[in-house]
Amino acid sequence: MKVVEEEPHTDDRANRTGGAHRSDAQRASAPDVHAPVLVEQVIDAFVRALGPEPEGFYVDGTIGAGGHAAALLARFPKLSVVGCDWDPDSLLEAERTLAPFAGRFELVRARLSELAETCAERSAPLAVLADLGVCSLHLDRAERGFSFMSDGPLDMRMDPSAELTAADVVNRTSESDLADLLFHEGGERKSRRVAAAIVAARQRLPFKRTAALAGVISEALGGQRGKTHPATRSFQALRRAVNGEGRELDVLLDDAHAVLAPSGGALVVITFHSGEDGVVKRAFGRGRRADRWELLTDGAVEPSRYEVRTNPRARSARLRAARALTVEASA
Repeated sequence: MKVVEEEPHTDDRANRTGGAHRSDAQRASAPDVHAPVLVEQVIDAFVRALGPEPEGFYVDGTIGAGGHAAALLARFPKLSVVGCDWDPDSLLEAERTLAPFAGRFELVRARLSELAETCAERSAPLAVLADLGVCSLHLDRAERGFSFMSDGPLDMRMDPSAELTAADVVNRTSESDLADLLFHEGGERKSRRVAAAIVAARQRLPFKRTAALAGVISEALGGQRGKTHPATRSFQALRRAVNGEGRELDVLLDDAHAVLAPSGGALVVITFHSGEDGVVKRAFGRGRRADRWELLTDGAVEPSRYEVRTNPRARSARLRAARALTVEASA
């Protein structure tokens, strides 16, 4: 049985789109890089917005290990990327992944919310891509404290220089606030039961390790009964809280139109949580009604059944894309 470390969306409808086989663009990613999710759908969004042969640069606001960037650069030979991440380890991994594309990438240590600053001294990008899922680089390294599958310090900081850790949140947050956090940030329906169990356990001994926390959560929820580990939602909620991911997305959505409008560029967002998808859906909807965004996707695009079978992490992924309308186009 495979256990996935991403939270499935509440709405688990049948797949909307997706090819049945791996493409050349997918195979272009280095073999040791975790397969990027929805890569064909990302490429399709780029083609819809920019045409079959875009020439210029795009911003990958969450470059991670560089999987999406490698696929896009392989597919579009006149495209280059400014890749951003706030984790120096991710930037090092991306540099290795993108080595075959020397001269076509620039890596910047920056948060997703710093898009405007990143683009301030550059021309308008053709597109902005944001993959809001946790990078496999973090899950695979127990010492980073993101995974419930292997024991490590209860950390979860994407920026190692930040002060707040998951242990701080777990050990210092009141029971009621912790329950609210687990529900709103992770979609944990039994958040009050989980919060009560965590508070009772921390009174005996503060949490320091991921395995201890995962064990308490699993016991509170009656153990694992399906493919999804009982701690999935709670770990996602803690990661989002530690890294301020909700605010990061809000700022991105606020700033993206001004950054992209001069080029009529596209914003492509991949979410792994129904709450995040709802935020993107509402932002694009408001923008469409205000003649600021042209929707490029019909609702949320989901992975193909083939991709879900071969890459379980993709199961909860949803993609939405929109093209920024220029002042002239929206007048």
